Parts: sequence; structure tokens; C-alpha cells
Amino acid sequence: MSELFDLVVIGAGPGGHALAEHAAQSGARVAIIEKNLWGGTCTHRGCIPTKALLACSRHYADLKKMKRLGVITGQASFDFAAMMRHQQQMVHISALGVEKSLREAGVALRPGEGKILSPGEVQWIDIGGNAQVLQAKHIVIAWGSEPALLPGIATSKHILTSDGFLQLETLPESMIVVGGNVIGMEFATFLAELNVKVTVIELLEQILPFEDEDTAALVKQALIRLGVTIHTSTRLQTIQETADGVRAAAVRQGEDLGLKAACTLICTGRKPHLDQEALNRIGICYDQKGIFVDAQHMTNIPGIYAIGDVTGGLMLAHRAIKQGKALASALFGDGSVVCMEEAVPSVVYSHPQVARVGLTEKQAHRQGLTVEVMKSDYAANIIARTELMGQGVVKMLFHRDRLIGTTIVGDHAADLITSMSLAIAGGLGKRELKRWIIPHPTLSEALTVS
Repeated sequence: MSELFDLVVIGAGPGGHALAEHAAQSGARVAIIEKNLWGGTCTHRGCIPTKALLACSRHYADLKKMKRLGVITGQASFDFAAMMRHQQQMVHISALGVEKSLREAGVALRPGEGKILSPGEVQWIDIGGNAQVLQAKHIVIAWGSEPALLPGIATSKHILTSDGFLQLETLPESMIVVGGNVIGMEFATFLAELNVKVTVIELLEQILPFEDEDTAALVKQALIRLGVTIHTSTRLQTIQETADGVRAAAVRQGEDLGLKAACTLICTGRKPHLDQEALNRIGICYDQKGIFVDAQHMTNIPGIYAIGDVTGGLMLAHRAIKQGKALASALFGDGSVVCMEEAVPSVVYSHPQVARVGLTEKQAHRQGLTVEVMKSDYAANIIARTELMGQGVVKMLFHRDRLIGTTIVGDHAADLITSMSLAIAGGLGKRELKRWIIPHPTLSEALTVS
């Protein structure tokens, strides 16, 4: 016996969650299938647990500043097990929140596995192994992503991905972090602030290779001050597990490097989670970068859509959320909600944070755009100085007086970038931004356009 729905969503990560909730709130009859845990990678293995851990290390590191402010804290220490419990509690709260919001919206929750049988039909296999067919006019794939491992490297007790790290019970004394992009820099920050000896290996010539060069340099300086050793333009050759840790061999500009540590953390990015057998059987077009979709997120098969990490591109939770809301609006609303790719901000939660929306200066020049650069230093901001925020820079790019990109590196960059994303989404330029009245004294004065 089958059930009839307007929409069936496979995957309850940020994109699937947002789509199902908003479609149901628009009056659609919606079912969502999740084979693991409500909230997906972001809640259980990505955004939430890593930010919870970084909050712990940040507060511990900030204790060193307290004496300057006249606050005497005594001998500081930390409890790694308690930190891990904190991140687990935040994961639990977030997952419950996802489940609660779906139920309150009227979405039918279907724990288990979802298999697309044909356009309009999904087989739901519950956790007990029982199968049922769900019929729907619209089917959405929201399978998410998974860690991308280097060829020939397998995980083990001492060779970890971010998923494995979050299961640790004791803090390693030393760590080799392979990959200097977002995930690697966030874990390197957390570890170094807890006095772990960290070595970073990055294949390209700078850490955070897709960010502004000045920004990457500032983050690098901050990590070096924490005691992190950074090898850029370095190719990893092998990783071997030993009795008490790992041994890695790498090459940097013709020089052989031999590295030892208690563990290795593989942070070489993520890739779309693709069920190739199912995609091939149905005839959905894809490549290793993700499922192909059009501007309305539809695959080449009418009635079957895909959103979030499984489609490739920027693998960010808030991008997937916006895609989900946009698709719900297109299918069951007035179509007024859209996802503007150029207005999607990205954040690196290192200390200092890095936040960007739109183009970097190098990207703008590659597109042949004439660029006017405006910079504002945290050192010139009284709140940044008062609260001992350290180094930070706001860098705005204008083309023909229109804002085309902003990069912020420094404390609270993730919050400051929001207004810049709004400005780019609205096509604002210097004329409009000059009308902006910013309260004084605030850190947001660093965004002033003169």
C-alpha cells in the first residue's frame, strides 16, 4: 500500500530540512526520509560540533588577555572531556530542534532509507527493514556530502577525518593536519589554542587558497604565533601508522620532509555523496562534482530535483538552506524566494575569523574588472582596540561604484559579513552605502564607506 504526497525529500540535512518545512508551511503534504540522523552532516559532523569546540578553545585562549583588562584568573586549565561533552550536547540540541520544527510544520518524518524507483515513486525502507512506496509529484535528492580522502590513504586509529576526530576521548599531544583550507584551519586553530603541537601540510602556495592573499597571510601569522608549523607548496607522499602515532613523508620544493605526530587529520575537503547505482538506473545526469541541475534545481528528469552539497559548488549549510527555501517557494509558493549565488557568504571560523561575500581582488582582475579597493583596519576602530580584538581588516571591492565583494578578517567577521551580503544581493553601491548610519562606538563602523 502506498502513501500519496506532494513532495518527498530524501535527506534531512540543512537543505532538505528547510525545503520540507517551508513546503509544508505553504500547505503541501510533505514526507522527509533520513537514514542517519536529523540535521545531517552540519548538525552531527560539521558546523555545529566544530563551532562548539572552537568556542571552548577560544574562551580558554582569551583568558590570557584578561590580565590586561584587570581581571586576574589565576592558573588556567582545561578539561578536554568536558569540551567534547559540550559539543555533543550542542549536537543533541540542534538535532532535536530540526526534528521538532519538522513535526510542528506538519512534515511526515520517515526514518530509514529512501530509494527512487521512478519519477513519482520512492521506496521507503524503515529501520526495521519494512518497505513502503511513497508517491509524490515532486521528489528531491538532498544526500549531502562526505569527506574526500586522498588516493591510497585509509582512516585508522591515528589517521582521522573530521568525523573521526569528533569521536576522540583524549586530546593528542601532536597532530599533522593535511590540508590548509577551511576545515584544516579551523581544527588547527582549536588544537593550537589547547597547546597541541600542530603541523599543517598544504599543497598550494598559501593556506586558505581560495581567499584573499592578504587575508590568508594574516591567518597564517596568527597560527604561527600559536606555535603552528605551516608547510605550503608541499605534497604529501605517504602516511604510515606506527605503534605510537603516525609518520608522514612529504616533498616541499624538492626537499624531502619527514614528519611525526600522535595523529594525522585529513582535511582535504568534501565531495558530493553520490549513489551512482541509483543515478545510473534512473538516468540522472551527474559527474564527480555533483548532480546536474538547472536554475530551478531540477535534474534532467522532470519532477526530480537536487539541492545542497550533492549538487557541488559551495558546500555550505546556509547555501543549501536558501536553495531549499527557494525550491519550496517555486513549487508551492509565489516564487519570490531565490538563491543568489553571488550573494552567498562564506566563513572560516579560525581565530581570527575570515568572512567573504562576492569576489576577491584576484578573481575580479581575472574577470577583467576595474576595481577600487577600500580598506579599514581594526586598529583604527575603538571597540576593536577596547576589547583587545587584535589584528583585523575589512576590504571592500567596488566596480563602477557598485559593491562586488567584501572580505573581512578579524573578530566577529562572521556577523559583520551579513550586511555586506545584503548589500550585494541588493546591488548596492557607494552612493547607497554612504547613506548608512552606523552606531558609534561599534565594530560595525569598520564597514563605513567614505
